Amino acid sequence: MTPRFEPPPYPYHRLGALAELARAHDGGMVDCSVGTPCDPPAGFVVEAMAGSGTERGYPESAGSAAFLGAARAMLERRFGVALEPDQLGACVGTKEFVASLAQYLHLRDPGRDVVLFPAVSYPTYAMGALLAGCRPVAVAPGAPDGSGLDLGSVDARDAARALVLWVNSPSNPTGGLSDLEAATEWGRAHGVPVVSDECYAEFTWSGRPRSILEHGTEGVVALHSLSKRSNLAGLRAGFFAGDRELVRYLIEVRRHAGLMVAGPVQAAAAAALADDGHVAAQRARYHERLALLAETLGALGCPAPFPEGGFYLWVRAPGDDGWALAEALARHGGMLTSPGEFYGPDRPGYVRVAAVQPMERLELVRSRLEAVGHLGLPEGGRRAPR
Repeated sequence: MTPRFEPPPYPYHRLGALAELARAHDGGMVDCSVGTPCDPPAGFVVEAMAGSGTERGYPESAGSAAFLGAARAMLERRFGVALEPDQLGACVGTKEFVASLAQYLHLRDPGRDVVLFPAVSYPTYAMGALLAGCRPVAVAPGAPDGSGLDLGSVDARDAARALVLWVNSPSNPTGGLSDLEAATEWGRAHGVPVVSDECYAEFTWSGRPRSILEHGTEGVVALHSLSKRSNLAGLRAGFFAGDRELVRYLIEVRRHAGLMVAGPVQAAAAAALADDGHVAAQRARYHERLALLAETLGALGCPAPFPEGGFYLWVRAPGDDGWALAEALARHGGMLTSPGEFYGPDRPGYVRVAAVQPMERLELVRSRLEAVGHLGLPEGGRRAPR
């Protein structure tokens, strides 16, 4: 008898005890666990949503002409990629797309049932495979901190059954950049679609922002979100773009599933995608916050390399105990962070710190930690996971 599927505990729900420690501080908890933007969206974006006049009718599931037109223009402006209108589609936030993609691809090709994803990554890539009744297969990292992909390590049997290869660059949680050209070539050589999650692309610190679409659209799809770029996580808006046939298929199946971005949200998204000024301002905020956090943690004996991209620090814990470091940061600094095991079972010795709080809140963490002067962590030994 096939066992019944039971969803595992949601990772961030496991932080209750640490949150209680952090809240005990005068001034309360500083939540750097989840990558939730804290800064306000641009006023003109909110105005576009409020005045769209699109509330009455059903929105176009594929995406309005204005939304997709703004997305096309942004891709050309920011990445030098020119696409045709039928190479883009809207999605109800990119997490929904990540979680549902394997299901739709499996319907298209029932003979394939493997989802390849980075071994150190956002947990929804693997969960999307499980929700589709498919087999998640982690691809070994290409760097010691868990960044990148060692595509040469993929078993030939898994490659032959693969529905999709996920790439995330800049990476959540490591901040590393992947070789998108190599991923594209591997996918084409093995007949496996490659989907590149590029929601942090605008926050690339090592060189210019990059997209997998720069290497052609055959067999590849890029996924973009407005949640991080424009502080619009609450609106649930994103888009996918690339291989014409794959985009067409996904638009049609998603239309049957009733997946539609709300009309006023599409109007706001079009306004946000047409403007780069508010994105540059947000880049400056994240860069300043990352620098403060890296300096603060480094002074306590926890070197926190500045990432190649994204707004997370991927911190190696003293004694290789991520839970112990997360507890110490909550206890002494009132800061809630995420243990590395949330992003891969072979990285328990790390903690992810999200630079999503205002500078005054991060300064508060620094003052608390400076007052203590140490984290009280041993150089070796491990504690049991909570």
